[in-house]
Formats: sequence, C-alpha cells, structure tokens
Amino acid sequence: MLRTEDVKNFAREIRVDLIGIADIERFNDIPPEHNPLSIFPETRSVIVIGRRIPRGALRGIEEGTQFANYSLYGRDWLNNRILAMSTFKVSEFLEDNGWEAVPVPNLPPEVPPSGIPVREGQPAPNVMIDIEDAAIKAGLGEIGHCGFFLTPEFGPRQRFQIILTDLRLDPDPLFNGRVCDYPSCQSFCPLNAITAAGVIDYKKCNICENGVFPNPYHSSGKPDRLGAICARSCLDYLERHNLIKNTFQNPFRKRPSWKVVSERRIEEG
Repeated sequence: MLRTEDVKNFAREIRVDLIGIADIERFNDIPPEHNPLSIFPETRSVIVIGRRIPRGALRGIEEGTQFANYSLYGRDWLNNRILAMSTFKVSEFLEDNGWEAVPVPNLPPEVPPSGIPVREGQPAPNVMIDIEDAAIKAGLGEIGHCGFFLTPEFGPRQRFQIILTDLRLDPDPLFNGRVCDYPSCQSFCPLNAITAAGVIDYKKCNICENGVFPNPYHSSGKPDRLGAICARSCLDYLERHNLIKNTFQNPFRKRPSWKVVSERRIEEG
C-alpha cells in the first residue's frame, strides 16, 4: 500500500520544494464549476506541488536591467516546464503504483465556461480549480495583505500545480500561523492599487510597468504580479524581518527601488 510519506519522499527526491495534501472533504463548499470532483469524481486527495521562483531570477527586474530572465525562469519555463515536469513525475509515481493521477495546471479560476454541459447536472467545460485556495486547504500558507500567496519557506516566491488522485492520503493540517506581520502594503504600490484594507485594484495592476506581466492564459485572469515592485517589496520586508526560512548571505534590496508611476516617469522611491 502506497503511503503518504512514500509520495512526499518521492517528491522531495525530484526536488519539489513544497508539497501539501488536502482531503476532498475540504472542498465540500466549492461549487461544481470549480470543484475537483467535477473533473475526477473519484478524487480522494488533492496534492499541491510547489516549486520556488529562484531569488536570482528576480535580480534583473530588481535592478531594472533584465526582465527576460524572470520571464523564463520565474514564469514561463518555471510553470510550463520545470513545475509541470515535477507535477508529471509525481503523477507517474502514483500511477506506477496503481492509483490514478490527474495533473492540473494553475489556470485562472476567473476563466468563464467555453462550452455547454455534456450531460444534465454537470457544469460546462472548462472546470477551473482555484489552485491558491487548494494550497490553503493543503496547509501550505496564507494569502497576504498584498494578495499574494505566502509560504513560511519562501514568502511570495513560488508557483503551484495540483494532482487529483483516488488514493486516500493523510491530509496536512491547515496553516494556523502568520507569515507576514506588516499592517499595510499600500506603500509598496506606486499606482495606489492596494487599499488599506488589502483590496487590490487589478485594473491598475494591468497597466503597471514595474514588473507586472499580463496573465499568460486568459485576459479574465489576474495579471502576474510576482515580479512586480509590490511582490519584491513584500519579499524584501519578509527577509529583513526574518519571517521566512529561505535566507541568504546578502540582502535582496540594496538600494531604493526604481518605479514607474502613472505619469510613466522613473523615480527613486
């Protein structure tokens, strides 16, 4: 019988940085159009696989000199090759042991249906699972004030995919601590897109020139902000206050950050 530790040990052997498990009962309140059971009715466990964004992949954006390196190692290749291969290999491991595994990429849950139900009582395709919500249910971290998923290991510096399986695994406990103690992230955004209450104006984020990229999968999805000044400021704060485990010999931010404000002027902040 394949055990939970067998799956986790295999994942660690192939350099998965984060792995969390939620039982399917934690998704009882999720509507059919976002529920794992709509994709794989036999789902018993949801495995969340995470790979870090290398801190160095953010260096060119932090210095304002090289954005393409992050585009590859922090976004495109990380999502579609490196993380996808980890998800695929864990899926293969499960299926080699007789348990079905459905790998699911991190597609925007905001994407509207693109078809009609194939039978009565089913949601229309495509069913989109909220991967960050799954990561919360798998005990990996919290959503911070900036709107980023934060883990105790890397802060905002990771990406996730999931695997649905009919193998009943031991679920991880829900995360009950706090990664960030910062009271407000308003000052991190030069376009004032973050309110004191932590509400994000994604229309402003979509025009941000400070390291934001359009959602690569669908225009209805949130923009990719993990290389933006808000995410980099969040990371700098967490590191300086020893709030995350992955530490370095030198500080991330070495000088006041550059930023492009709404008038498209580059300023020192």
